[in-house]
Amino acid sequence: MQDVVIIGSGPAGLSAALYILRGGFSTTVIGKDNGALEKAEKIENYFGLDHPLSGHELIENGRKQVQDLGGTLLQDEVVGISWNGNYLVSTASTQIEARAIILTTGTSRKTLKIKNLAKLEGHGVSYCAVCDAFLYRGESVAVLGNGEYALHEVQELLPVVGSVTLLTNGLEPSVDFPPKVTIIQTPVLELVGTDALEAVCLEDGTQLHPACLFMALGTAKGSDLARKLGIRLEDERIIVNEQMDTGLPGVFAAGDCIGGILQVSVAVGEGAKAALSCIKYLRS
Repeated sequence: MQDVVIIGSGPAGLSAALYILRGGFSTTVIGKDNGALEKAEKIENYFGLDHPLSGHELIENGRKQVQDLGGTLLQDEVVGISWNGNYLVSTASTQIEARAIILTTGTSRKTLKIKNLAKLEGHGVSYCAVCDAFLYRGESVAVLGNGEYALHEVQELLPVVGSVTLLTNGLEPSVDFPPKVTIIQTPVLELVGTDALEAVCLEDGTQLHPACLFMALGTAKGSDLARKLGIRLEDERIIVNEQMDTGLPGVFAAGDCIGGILQVSVAVGEGAKAALSCIKYLRS
């Protein structure tokens, strides 16, 4: 049996694991992948970095820290959680009993089936304007989307970049965008580039050459596990109090699953806060 199972292996989950392990409790972190941070091209706005790191490098550093402290990392998918006096976490391959759970399941970014999109994520395709706008200061960029989330990203970009083109992919804009934004409704056909984005090709044959394409279609549904557990959701986000407590005994949550798309520093801070609340619960 483990003291804590952390579901989700992004920055919030790994940060939580470090605090739980240093508190003297056994911990298993379960995740299918490294989360959205894996796709980040360059991170340089995080305290303590003496040079920019890719999201992959930062996550791998965190994973090594967890393992060095004796934590277990399990690459698997959680398919269910039940209660037998403790929590029984069922994955596709095993079951783990735990006294407490921290949910750091993140949130899925909505995407489209566009040729080469996945290949260029983190290489000229970004999902976070507040994270990456600085990297493209003074340059021309594009935003793919047509609603409130696209407007939010545009507003983050305009004070920093040179110009913004909005690509609505065949849809009418559902909100009003600033006049200085160029709006193109022609659907996107494919992205071109080998190691970095070189062009955005539209269905009418037009080619655009933004320094970066920001995907701004919003986020997908919240945590299915939270819904199965009966945890309260609002706008597809897990509701927690100031202690990151979900209301279920011994179940805490942090990261994108409670707040949308967060900067790394925020997710790390929330993971630490959830861990400290969890430690207090375990000691009570």
